[in-house]
Amino acid sequence: MSPDAGLRDTFVRPLRTPRPSRRWSLGLSGDLPPDLLERTRERLRAVAFLYSAVFFVVGWAPALIFNPAPFAEDPAYWLPGAISIPFGLLVGAITFRRSIPSAVLGALGQVFLVASSFGIAFAEYQGITSGIMRGADAGGLGLSWVAPWVVLYNVVVPSTPRREIPATLAAVASVPIAYAVGMAAGRNAPVGGFEFFLALVLPNLMVAVMAHAGARVVFGLSTEVKHARELGSYELVERLGQGGMGEVWSARHRMLARPAAIKLIRPEMLGELSFDRRSMILARFEREAQATAAMRCPHTVELYDFGRTEDGSFYYVMELLDGLDAETLVETHGPLPSERVVYLVRQVCHSLAEAHDQGLIHRDIKPANVFVCCYGRELDWIKVLDFGLVKAGPELAGDARLTADGSAGGTPAYMAPEQVLGDREVDGRADLYAVGCLMYWLITGRLVFEGRNAMDTMMKHVQEVPVPPSQRTELAVPQALDEVVLACLAKDPDDRPTTAEELEARLGAVALTERWTTERARQWWSVHCPPPRRASSAVTSRARPSPGVPRTS
Repeated sequence: MSPDAGLRDTFVRPLRTPRPSRRWSLGLSGDLPPDLLERTRERLRAVAFLYSAVFFVVGWAPALIFNPAPFAEDPAYWLPGAISIPFGLLVGAITFRRSIPSAVLGALGQVFLVASSFGIAFAEYQGITSGIMRGADAGGLGLSWVAPWVVLYNVVVPSTPRREIPATLAAVASVPIAYAVGMAAGRNAPVGGFEFFLALVLPNLMVAVMAHAGARVVFGLSTEVKHARELGSYELVERLGQGGMGEVWSARHRMLARPAAIKLIRPEMLGELSFDRRSMILARFEREAQATAAMRCPHTVELYDFGRTEDGSFYYVMELLDGLDAETLVETHGPLPSERVVYLVRQVCHSLAEAHDQGLIHRDIKPANVFVCCYGRELDWIKVLDFGLVKAGPELAGDARLTADGSAGGTPAYMAPEQVLGDREVDGRADLYAVGCLMYWLITGRLVFEGRNAMDTMMKHVQEVPVPPSQRTELAVPQALDEVVLACLAKDPDDRPTTAEELEARLGAVALTERWTTERARQWWSVHCPPPRRASSAVTSRARPSPGVPRTS
């Protein structure tokens, strides 16, 4: 299984809740999921620009080319286009403003549908000299271009029935209204009441029925997607990322205000493995996740829930964090001062110490799995993520591996030599080797070894001696910190710190010229990462590999 396939969880299976009834929405945003509302923004933009372009090409261009004088002299011919074409462009331009909520744009879209239909009707029903088409006296009446426009709009730009029905009726009413206005002004041939109803009202009512039927189909599909996204007590809101074996969604609890992130693992994401093989992988994954769920360290990402859907999909519900991962932190803001590195990595050691005490080995410690966040009033608070490659030590489950092919997994740039070679039992000291690579990245902004490909990188970890981090950065690095990093990067596990507690103690003993304080952290976050610019996800970084080196598993 891919490293991004799983997460720790509390494994309290949610009670099955009844599916909500498919009632018509009474709210502005209706029952459409937020990401479908966001697609509505894009679709409204497309149809608005298309409307203006087609109106110009069909309504204005022929008259301007072949008969410009009467067209320019009579405002009744050019005024509808002079209003409608800029209005369509304006609506399309408004959709680019991200500050306008999608729900508000949905309401604007209904206004646009009505106004644009009136523009077509008033442009089309001018100077009709004879009435209903019959025999040799065929006149100019029949279905308007409003008909295909209304049907097209309702299919392309979905809306809730509560908003769609009145907007559609108002749009098709533009045809009889436009003709009646022209008839009252003496520009259109007079038509009797019954003929008016048969020629102009009834056909457009049928068009409204057709448009509503199409809209209901699209709306029904949208609500089916919404219901399909309901996992236990949680509702998926927006997809944050996708990896080899899973998807990550922001989610909300239907009764609690607490936001969450959900990792969703669908059976088809396991590829073309046999049923028995898939079942074994998922069973092992569940067993190991149950073990990691017992961890209570505040520096390990907290899991709220776990469940399995009727189609066999697994989902894991965890806290939604506010901050950025250590990979993005260094890529965006450069290497960190030594005192901050010590402050952050000691927290990582706290998480690993508890895991190792329970016989669990993370096996994929890397910057993308170390989240630096604002946690309540705490700043620079570390959360260790993604125990999806966790391996139980001999104390728990023997050699249970959670990779898709049964091989040892990890990220090449952070794999200990014994992980690469597979020549000895992997224990917690492999995680400490990865912590050394993590510190190297934080101090220098560079990987310990950079090979031509994944295999070359892994062999460098086995064979080459690392350059001290102090020699690869312009920042001052205490000699003691250099020594701690190199000790973690020792080829022989016996030469590394024995435990995460020992590593944390050695980092605490490093003599620093300055200390990383809460005040310094607050100043840094206020300048470099104020709330609007921070990511709000515990897992978005894990959908991509670490810099420069592909991921293997």
